[in-house]
Amino acid sequence: MNGKDLVFLDNAASTQKPKSVLERINNFYSSQYANIHRSAYTLAENATQEYENTRKKVQNFINANDVNEIIFTKGTTDSLNLLSYSLGKYMIKEGDEIVISAMEHHANIVPWQIICEDKKAKLKVIPINSNGELILDNINEIITEKTKIVSIVHISNSLGTINPIKEIIELAHSQGAYVIIDAAQSIQHKKIDVQELDCDFFVFSAHKLYGPTGVGVIYGKKELLEKMPPYQTGGEMIAKVTFEKTTFNVLPYKFEAGTPNIAGVIGFGAAIDYISKIGIDVIDKVESELLDYAHQKLTQIEGLRVIGTAKNKASVLSFLIDGIHPTDLGTMANAYGIAMRVGHHCTQPLMDFFEIPGTCRASFAFYNTKEEIDILFDALNRIKKLLG
Repeated sequence: MNGKDLVFLDNAASTQKPKSVLERINNFYSSQYANIHRSAYTLAENATQEYENTRKKVQNFINANDVNEIIFTKGTTDSLNLLSYSLGKYMIKEGDEIVISAMEHHANIVPWQIICEDKKAKLKVIPINSNGELILDNINEIITEKTKIVSIVHISNSLGTINPIKEIIELAHSQGAYVIIDAAQSIQHKKIDVQELDCDFFVFSAHKLYGPTGVGVIYGKKELLEKMPPYQTGGEMIAKVTFEKTTFNVLPYKFEAGTPNIAGVIGFGAAIDYISKIGIDVIDKVESELLDYAHQKLTQIEGLRVIGTAKNKASVLSFLIDGIHPTDLGTMANAYGIAMRVGHHCTQPLMDFFEIPGTCRASFAFYNTKEEIDILFDALNRIKKLLG
C-alpha cells in the first residue's frame, strides 16, 4: 500500500479473507449456483444443503442446543435491529426499562432509543470508569424488576475491554430480564459456549470472523424465538398466505425473508472451517502476545496516551499522541503502508466520556506480527517529530 508492505491493523473493523473462503465463494458462483429452499432440481437442492450445512457449523462453533436457534442476517447491526423490533413489539410496555452500557456501539444504542421512545420505556446505562471498565458497584440499582432487556457488548470495539458478561447475565435473569450479547468483537478472539453463558440472544458478523460481508448471525433460545413476531415479510418466512390471513413459517425461516446472501453464508462456512482448523485458543494466545507487545512498545513514545486500560482486554489498542489530531496520525501512517482506524469508532458517547474527539485504533489478528508493530512504532515516532 502506497509503495510499502501493507501493515493491516484494522481487524476490529473487518478481517482479511483466507484463500479457502475466496475459492469457496468463486466455486459456488461459477459451478454450483442456484437459489435455495424452493426448488426440486438437483442444483438447487445441493445449494440448499450447502447453505444449511453452514447453519450446522455455526451451531457447533458456539455450542447452540438446536440448529434452528441459528438465524442468518446481514450482520450484527441487522441482528440488533431485528431483536429490538421483535422483542420490543413482543414484550416492551410503557414504564419498562432496557439496560445497555456506556461503551456500546451505536448499533446497540440507537435501536433501543427508538423502542423506548415508541413504547414510552426507559433506557438505562451502566457507567464506566477512567480505565474503560464497567462500574458494577450499584448494578442492582440499574438492573431491577422493571428491566426487561439487557443488551451488552462482550468486548468493546473502541477499548478492547472484555466485560464480565456471565455475571451480568446471571443478575439480569434473577430479575426476569432477557439478555442480548453483542459479540461482534469477541467471536473471532474467544471460545464461545452460549449454553454455558446462558445468554438469551447472541449476535455477530461473519466479516469479522474471516468470512464475507453481508452475513450475520442471531443465536436465540428456541422458546423465545418462537414467541417473537417476524421482523420482515416475504418469501420463505411464510407457511400459508391468503388475502384473509397469513401464517408464518417455523424456525429459523420465520426470520429469513426473501433470497438470502447464499454465497456469503456458504463462504462463511469455509471461514468457520479455517478458524476451527487453527483453533480459537491458538488465535487468542497469539493475539494476546501481540497486544502485550504493542502496549509495551508504543507506551515508550513520549506523549502517547492509551485510551482504555482495563485489566482484561483483547486485541485493541486505542491511543492519542499529545498535540496531534488522530486523523492526522492515521493519514500520515497511511503513507508508511499502515492501515489503522481513526475517529470515534461508532461510539460517540464513549468519546464524550473521555472528552476526546476520537482515537487511533490499532487492532490485531493472528496474522499480524511483532515486526509490523515495530513498523508502527517507528512510523509514529517519525510522525511525532514532523508534527509534534
